[in-house]
Amino acid sequence: MSDQTEWRDLQVALRTASDIAFDQEIPSGEQADVLVDALRRAQAAALALAAGPGTTGCRVHPHGAVDPLYGDKEDPLPPGWGKCLLCNDRRRRAATNRRGAATGRRGMR
Repeated sequence: MSDQTEWRDLQVALRTASDIAFDQEIPSGEQADVLVDALRRAQAAALALAAGPGTTGCRVHPHGAVDPLYGDKEDPLPPGWGKCLLCNDRRRRAATNRRGAATGRRGMR
């Protein structure tokens, strides 16, 4: 998840927890379960924000896999590509689809 998503999740969870915690009555039963769930979600979102950009440095997949070709001097990645395997794989598939479409159009003439 992106930092923006984690931030929104943190805000929503804290608002929910705050609404329950500052109610006039002590939460019990289902309300207490909702409070505990909201606090857990808030903690998870806060931990994700504290973890920083992750190993990939990718805003979309900060904790995704690192492309094994990143930093490979014999088979380097194209310029502008980052460490994120998920984003690089998407770029590879898009490039393959473009080449396949161009080849298919030439064969139809």
